[in-house]
Amino acid sequence: MKIDAIDTRHGTANQHSFSHGNCLPYTGVPFGMNFYAAQTTDQKGSWWFHPEDRIFQGFRFTHQPSPWMGDFSQLVLTPVSGILSENSLFHAQSSFRPEESTFAPHKLTIRQLRYQITSSLIPSMYGGVLAIDYQQADNGLLLTLPGRFSVTQLDEQTLQLAVCNFSGSEDPDFTFYVALHLAVPLSKSVNESGTDGSLRLSFGDTQQQVIHWGTSFISAEQAQLQLTRELKQSVTDFETAAQAAWQTYFDRVEVTHQDPELTKTFYHNLYRTFLFPQTFYELDNSGAKIHYDTTSRTVRPGVLYTNNGFWDTYKTVYPFFSLVAQDKYAEMLEGFLNSYRETGFLPKWLSPDERGLMPGTLIDAVIADAAVKGLRTDLMPEFLEAMKKGATVQSEKNNYGRQGTLDYLKYGYVPLDYHESVNHTLDYAYSDFCISQVASVLGDNEADYYRQQAQNYRNLFDPTVGLMRAKDRDGNFRADFSPIRWGRDYAEGSAWQSSFAVFQDFAGLIETAGGPTTFEATLVDLCNQAPSFSVEGYGFEIHEMSEMAALEFGQLAISNQPSFHYPFLFSYIGKPEMAQPLLKQLMLQTFDASPTGYPGDEDNGSMATWYIFNSLGFYPVTPGTGEYVIGMPLVTSAKLHLSNGETLSITASPNQPQQQFIHAIQRNDTLHEALYFTHADLMTGGSLDYHLGIVPRNKAYTKEQLPFSLSK
Repeated sequence: MKIDAIDTRHGTANQHSFSHGNCLPYTGVPFGMNFYAAQTTDQKGSWWFHPEDRIFQGFRFTHQPSPWMGDFSQLVLTPVSGILSENSLFHAQSSFRPEESTFAPHKLTIRQLRYQITSSLIPSMYGGVLAIDYQQADNGLLLTLPGRFSVTQLDEQTLQLAVCNFSGSEDPDFTFYVALHLAVPLSKSVNESGTDGSLRLSFGDTQQQVIHWGTSFISAEQAQLQLTRELKQSVTDFETAAQAAWQTYFDRVEVTHQDPELTKTFYHNLYRTFLFPQTFYELDNSGAKIHYDTTSRTVRPGVLYTNNGFWDTYKTVYPFFSLVAQDKYAEMLEGFLNSYRETGFLPKWLSPDERGLMPGTLIDAVIADAAVKGLRTDLMPEFLEAMKKGATVQSEKNNYGRQGTLDYLKYGYVPLDYHESVNHTLDYAYSDFCISQVASVLGDNEADYYRQQAQNYRNLFDPTVGLMRAKDRDGNFRADFSPIRWGRDYAEGSAWQSSFAVFQDFAGLIETAGGPTTFEATLVDLCNQAPSFSVEGYGFEIHEMSEMAALEFGQLAISNQPSFHYPFLFSYIGKPEMAQPLLKQLMLQTFDASPTGYPGDEDNGSMATWYIFNSLGFYPVTPGTGEYVIGMPLVTSAKLHLSNGETLSITASPNQPQQQFIHAIQRNDTLHEALYFTHADLMTGGSLDYHLGIVPRNKAYTKEQLPFSLSK
């Protein structure tokens, strides 16, 4: 699919109380340092765009990875004509027709009905261009500059902007610099500084204006350097380059469906996959990579990436990059290691620096997955040192490293006086497994110790209820247990959504639960009960509760990341046929290419890539093992152009709505019996053919044919 067929408003119909993705309509380049979007309101905080709004306030420079994180280094450019009664967004905003606008990844075009102005914004990695066609007289541009700002006129065609509007950074003076060049000179000089400013640039009666800009998180001089590079390109050059930047990623996956709407949904999700993490390094005068370190408040050599929550993305995004974007993955790993070198701990939630949100230190899975796949082996010794530090050293700052590290080491679990203690415990056990995997690759003598630590999940399993429960420091389960109570001991869920995060050892969990028959009954109960919830732990209804309740998929809350792997649990008891119709229905019923196209928060590509993997018929349940568990394909055919130059061709036939089961699989014309594929095998390319059926094919599987488990 061509990139201009993508509508960036996919998943953007949201409010704080209910999410259809909590996405924003980003125009940019893949992994761009800046994104740009139409702002339709300044009255709803982080929810400053809605696809049904018909008011356009301006083109927003944005670095917001999620409404829940908020924006930083933002400003708004609004083309205007005539006299404004006041220099404010309210007094400058105009109606527009969303249906006549272009919301594409590489181009954003808006016609303001009030002024009859048509503007097109086209991005680059470090800047962009805005081409404005005016129809009236007395034309200009309103700059809306939140927080501390300064505007300095360097000459009649060049301005230097600086904004400081992010309070959560390690550097309270963290500043974003923008150098603007105007093709038509200013008719009035401007120089101003202050807080929360709005400033009008006047261009006289010109009917056309072209504005180039360069940006920097480093300095005004660096922004000017970038501007000199941007000025060498025409508007057409910008569009051609941005289109090509996207198309090179889109061309790596070719899919077809019987229904063209499904093809559309696939590629809209592919667009979301290549937005985050965002580039946070720049190129100096010699072309060397440099970045701003907010911790030391200095400029350092090397790459850096930001705007990523590993609690979400480790599950899907990076395993997908390992197939089709290894070069970028390799550079991201280098950037994450630089974060460790500068802060002393591996990152958990970067925006722009460490925010410390969500349980666990699940970048460990990103590292382990790379290690077992042979990526950036040169970095792995230092990564192992960093992972071990995170597992054994309690940071003095709560936003770095593990919470309750020393208590976890003492008790084998995180006690219930820590918020979300169950999720912390399970995530630490999985991270310990990931440490063991990297240690094994390197021949480190502590591999066995961390493999044993990975069994700590057993300490919180309660066989009387078949689920995980919090314990106090004396080893007693919390007394007042409810399996549907959200919060308190569980992160964004109840015991139903949190008890199966034992990615490293599902065979051990099944054994602990009483065996396959008992475990199967638990899974059936999970899926077939009502999507009920209790707000007791939070005291109010959070949007994740609302989104689960809106779907009739029981307690399988596909609306949030902790449940992403739930259908695949049936494969660990040798009954994949129980998951196949479920997976097909989840894809068909809860995803589409519309503004309401997600069942919950999309989160930095994580939910988009869940859909992509499952459309292809396999899924990385346990990053760090090099395995993909077989699911249920949705595509009719696909070609993956892999990072090593090989091509993996996939077919699924017959593929009508009634085909809800896999009858047989052939890998390179040989019957494939195992319930998983290995990364090493898929990277050899070749053919993968799913033969689908209308009734399940039950069979017995050997232990070797089941997916990875420590206890297998």
